[in-house]
Amino acid sequence: SVLSLGAGIGLSIGGILTVDPATELVLIVVELALLLTLFADGLLVEDQLLRTEWRAPVRALVLAMPITLTLIACAGKLLFADLSWPEAFLLGAVLSPTDPVITSAVVSSKRIPAAIRHTLNLESGLNDGLALPFVLFFLVLATSAGSAGIEALQLVGETGFGALVGGGVALVGALLLPRLPGGGLRHKYEGVYALGIALAAFGLAEVAWGNGLIAVFVAGIVLALKRHDIPASFGQFNESVSATFQVITFVLFGALIVDTGWDGSLVRLVSFILVALVVARPAAVLLSFLGIPMPFAHKLFIAWFGPKGVASMLFALLVLSSGLADRTLVFDIASYTILASILAHGLTDTLGSNWLDRRLGSGGSLP
Repeated sequence: SVLSLGAGIGLSIGGILTVDPATELVLIVVELALLLTLFADGLLVEDQLLRTEWRAPVRALVLAMPITLTLIACAGKLLFADLSWPEAFLLGAVLSPTDPVITSAVVSSKRIPAAIRHTLNLESGLNDGLALPFVLFFLVLATSAGSAGIEALQLVGETGFGALVGGGVALVGALLLPRLPGGGLRHKYEGVYALGIALAAFGLAEVAWGNGLIAVFVAGIVLALKRHDIPASFGQFNESVSATFQVITFVLFGALIVDTGWDGSLVRLVSFILVALVVARPAAVLLSFLGIPMPFAHKLFIAWFGPKGVASMLFALLVLSSGLADRTLVFDIASYTILASILAHGLTDTLGSNWLDRRLGSGGSLP
């Protein structure tokens, strides 16, 4: 991820790559990458783990994410007076999802307690989809002269209908799979079948005035709960496809950081980044985890490791390609925050794992 981002920055500085966010190709790449990300996130849902280890992930999603969003929005409005309140909350929504892919050493390390890895994985897997309605709502609100109530009702309708379409398409797809000629598909083709369900859900929802991205996310969840064999096969298929789109996204994102530039106050930008990474997320998680029987070191570890990654990049690109008046300012603030997060969390994943390992070895215990 860091190499791809650096490649985009280097190619743009060298004048080799120039990206126009308004071009149709960029919009298609962003939409496909977001579609794949949300569908894969939905497939991460495991009903057995949800029944046994649900308190921390649910609180992280239901409490910590909205608190993080609000704190980032307030910091944005305080430090950047040009932002309207809807734009400030849009910035908070863009930066609210987390992405442990950036800290792969954490989520893959067996030294880290399973409860922590499960919380980080599930939180990051689901908060992309949960953040999307907020991103869309504040984007519509910031670009529209209508009332918040009307925009909210319209978005709720599109979200609800998209969820119904996505759930329905996935349910039909799950029921049809074993009834296909020959007793079903070979294992290696189930991933392609799952992707077909995602594309069908997206297309049908868009045609029927629903939200296609919400439909894809819900389709992934329903498919994961109804067909436990599909997530594994799709995971194998999606690994190369998703990785390709993520590399392209990182390169485009790096190039756009250079193309848009930053001509504002560096002090305000650095102050915002510090609030977003060091204050907003940790404070929100620690506050949300009050009352959970978990060692404080575990809570602190989860609170820090909330890196901004692919989903935030895609949301930022979505804003940049919109008709928002201050879209470049929102994108610039978000992009430099994401860049700082990739560096900070990527460099501290091993250090954090070693710190927690020492704490466990000096009296802590695995939950």
